[in-house]
Amino acid sequence: MLCSWKSMVLLALASIAIQYTAIRTFSSKPLNILCSVGLIPTGQTVNCSLKETHILILATTRSGSSFVGQLFNQHPEVFYLFEPLYHVQSVLLPRLAQSRNLAERRLMMGAARDLLRSLYHCHLGSLESYIRPHPANHSTDKLFRRGASRSLCSPPVCEVPLGPEDQGLVLTDEGECVKKCGPLNVTLAADACRTMRHTAIKTVRIPQVSDLKALIEDPKLNLKVVQLVRDPRGILASRIETFRDTYRLWRLWRATGRRPHNLDLGQINTVCDDFLKSVSTGLSKPAWLRGRYMLLRYEDVARFPLQKTRELYNFLGLDLDQSVKDWIINNTRGSSDQSSRHKFTTVRDSAANAENWRVKLSLDMVTYTQNACQPLLQLLGYRTVFHSRELRNFSRSLVEDRMFLPFL
Repeated sequence: MLCSWKSMVLLALASIAIQYTAIRTFSSKPLNILCSVGLIPTGQTVNCSLKETHILILATTRSGSSFVGQLFNQHPEVFYLFEPLYHVQSVLLPRLAQSRNLAERRLMMGAARDLLRSLYHCHLGSLESYIRPHPANHSTDKLFRRGASRSLCSPPVCEVPLGPEDQGLVLTDEGECVKKCGPLNVTLAADACRTMRHTAIKTVRIPQVSDLKALIEDPKLNLKVVQLVRDPRGILASRIETFRDTYRLWRLWRATGRRPHNLDLGQINTVCDDFLKSVSTGLSKPAWLRGRYMLLRYEDVARFPLQKTRELYNFLGLDLDQSVKDWIINNTRGSSDQSSRHKFTTVRDSAANAENWRVKLSLDMVTYTQNACQPLLQLLGYRTVFHSRELRNFSRSLVEDRMFLPFL
């Protein structure tokens, strides 16, 4: 009987101790617990930076996404992937342009969402199914723009011992990374991903934020979307310079002043339609985007890179590391060397680049784009021009001062 009584006392004391510990844990970390399940009370400002954040840069080709991607790639705690959906598109829709066929688009978006979910969980092996030729023993030299990711060009992923000079070169020159680091070991890359607190992915292969709804609503992902937009006139000018074969007829129009009858106007119309639908969704503030969506104009980050990067990092709950600040200072001043003229470079005079399309397009081309994209231009705060003197007058910016605050 005495033994039974003592046992009951010990059990009671143990129960009290367990409850006390639980209460202390919840009292000291209630907001962390709320963060972990995405249940932050409305109206409260909470720092959830201790939780890993998954970031998606949603953009279109030649909108400045490579530049914005570097704002995350330079952070020591971010695992960055450059256009992994390139491989999905290459297998399912082996064409340069995004499909306008609804069935094909659904197929592409379903596969894209599945792959993104896997990549955010560091299951990089899922990517191997789309790489051609298939990786042998989880090793490949065919990952698209592997050299654009610091994480994939650094130890332990880059297994080759490098001196300080070579290491610096590998991290700044994509070709050097591929040449010196050798084939990518996907297993090591996945291990490196798991050591990072955050994962950022850039893509130009998802047309609208609504295509991401299932991922955004997934409580396990903590996904935040940065929708990068750019003046469609600037996008067009950049594409004409970059993709010379695809945009050959646009170049002919610019050179002759006559619009070719077989010009594919959808090359710019589709951009404006997708932008308009996606941005309209974001700015309408649906409940599923609360705290998950930020609209960023390329022109703003090009003119005010440090300020806009701070705003971006605040929205994402990340600390702005000094390495990111240093990269911004060193890479937004412009350069006259040959590397700055490479079509995929991120080294540029960013402020001058924001509106340099004004000397690259004829007034007729500008007028057509304005007419086709008028609702979008209005929504995003881009001014229209009607005369050549307005077009070339750089003393007047065609970017209105607008504040697009995150939906919190």
